[in-house]
Formats: sequence, C-alpha cells, structure tokens
Amino acid sequence: MNYSELKKDIISYSKSIGIDKIGFASSDPFIEMKNLLIRQQELGYQSGFEEKDIDKRTDPSLIFDGPRSIIAIALAYPSRMKDAPKGKKGERRGIFCRASWGIDYHVLVREKLDQLASYIDSKVPNSRFKLMVDTGELVDRAVAERAGIGWSGKNCSIITPEFGSYVYLGEMITNLPFEPDEPLHDQCGDCRLCLDVCPTGALVQGGQLNAQKCIAFQTQTKGFLGDEFRGKLGNRIYGCDTCQTVCPKNKGMDFHVHPNMEPDPEIAKPLLQPLLAISNRDFKEKFGTISGSWRGKKPIQRNAIVALAHFKEKSAVKDLIVVMRDDVRPVMRGTAAWALGKIGGPEAEEALLQAEKEEQEEEVLLEIKKGLEFFAVQDEAY
Repeated sequence: MNYSELKKDIISYSKSIGIDKIGFASSDPFIEMKNLLIRQQELGYQSGFEEKDIDKRTDPSLIFDGPRSIIAIALAYPSRMKDAPKGKKGERRGIFCRASWGIDYHVLVREKLDQLASYIDSKVPNSRFKLMVDTGELVDRAVAERAGIGWSGKNCSIITPEFGSYVYLGEMITNLPFEPDEPLHDQCGDCRLCLDVCPTGALVQGGQLNAQKCIAFQTQTKGFLGDEFRGKLGNRIYGCDTCQTVCPKNKGMDFHVHPNMEPDPEIAKPLLQPLLAISNRDFKEKFGTISGSWRGKKPIQRNAIVALAHFKEKSAVKDLIVVMRDDVRPVMRGTAAWALGKIGGPEAEEALLQAEKEEQEEEVLLEIKKGLEFFAVQDEAY
C-alpha cells in the first residue's frame, strides 16, 4: 500500500464531504500534555468533566491496540448570528455560546469521522479506527496541535490560520502508518488580550486555565452558583466566548459553510422568563438538539434567573416569587430569592420576608438572607 498516495486521496475526499481542515499526527504518547495535566490536577484546575485517567488521555496505546497514526479534523462554525433578536425591557434574552449554536457538534463531527473511516476502510479493508469528539479519552487540542490543524493559543483554544479558533475538533486513531504533518508555530506573540479580559481571571497564564473559575464551566454546574460568579455571568446561560471574541486572530472570521451549524435565533438567544417554568418535555423539544442541553434544564434555568437579576428586570418579579415559593428544587428557590433582592422593589421585599418565615431548607434561607441584605444596604444609603 502506498500510504503517501492514500493520504492525498484522504485529504481530497475530506474536502469533498465538507471537512474544513485535516491533519495527520504520530500516535506517540503526549508527554508534554501529560505533565501539564498532572500539574492541573495538583492545582485543582480540572473541571471534573474530563476522563480521570491521565495516562489514557495521553497514551493512545492504552486505548487502541497497535496505534500507528492519528487523523485530526476541524469544522468551521459561524461566529455571527443572522437576524439576531434584541432583548429589551420586559423581554430580556439569554445567550448560548457559539459552540452551542445549531445541531450538537458532537453529532456533526462524528458524522464526518464516520464518513472518513468508511472511505479509508474501502481503500484498506480491515483497517481499524477509534473515533473521538470532545468526550473521548485523548485531549482534542493536543492532537490537533500535533497534526498541524492550528497552534494552541493563550486562551487554550486551537487557533487556525484559516478559521481562527471557531472550529470544532475531532480525531481518529488508526492502525495505518501515515506520514505526520508538521505542527504550526505559535502565532500569539506578545498579545495577552484573552488573559486581560477573562471575566473571572480563569486564564492563569498563557495556555493555562483554571476550569473551576471559568464562566463556561460554571454555567454547566448544577448547584448554587458561587457569589463571586453571579455578577460576572451577564446574560450568559451556557458557555462563554469572551476569550475568543477579543482574539485578534478571530477578527473577521465568520464562516457559514455548514447549514446544520446555523443557529435558530430563538434557541441561541432565548427569552429568559419563559425558561423559568419550562417543562422537561418542552425543554427537550426546544433545546434537545443543541450541545448546550447536555446537562439538562436545571443549570439553564438557574442561569436565566441570574441573568434576570443582572438586568434588574422588574417584570420578572412575579415569576421569580412563584419559583421561590413553589419550585421543589432548593437551588432554584434560593437563586430566585437572591435575584429578587438584587432586582428590588416592595413586592420582592414582602415576598422575601414571607419566605423567610416559611422556608425550611438552610441553604435556601441563606439565599433569602442575601436577598434581604440588598434592601438593608439600600436603606443605609438613604
């Protein structure tokens, strides 16, 4: 088998099926990444969503019998929404990050990898593959960097010369000996915009992220949002794009080449108040096809409450009182209590005082107290 010619054929085929970039890498262990992950673990910087076994994350031979190369791919996604609805008083809107626009990217990238694997198998019968998109053992970013897809930016994203960092990544380990491509040189230079504007300082230094402080991670947690993050959330209800939108390498990057990635504006920028009472069935029907729904409705609803507090949306007070009084989930009741204090007004204060008498859960009572403290501060100001 002439693997050099096969590689050319694969590259040509990948373009014909809409893969925007492809690269080939060796299947050697990722020693540098292993050391980084060990350090991240020691510092408590991991999110907890990752594969726990660092060896499996960095040594392809532990998850695939006889690896000889890895093929990495990238699909470019849009950075701007056409006909984006604008929120206004009485009709405030939240926002899902760009990586959650359109159909779940795990599905889209997996489809391309499946097509690519089938094509290679037709050329080399009995070839073997292990396909991964985000939730696999290997670190997508490390594979993409080695395969020459892009360089690993200071914002911990892969940045491609052609599409900036607005790309979805996937890879397949193979038992075929393809010649590896050359990695790209780091092109971030002295720029540190992403580090300077990160809302929570989660980017500790170039290429190092404390996931526990990252807004994107925090929007996916299911418990109470830490006090230190509530004022940073804005109207984000899933994910955060700040470190990408400020990147000079992303200036002018906006690609609309995959129809399934186009956002439905009413899903990507939904009205906040209807989210407070949305049923599980309606949530799945409306949001079930996007990647931002993977944790269920609870984090989205909690974040919507925080966003309404951010806007000090008076029209939401009645809805928030219902949540505080009737929701069976302590996180929702407590977050609504805090939000009512943040928004303020006589109706909110009266409801909080009544809830203080009736609430039994200690953690909710603490949030009610926080809500009432906003009124105490206002009184002192006068």
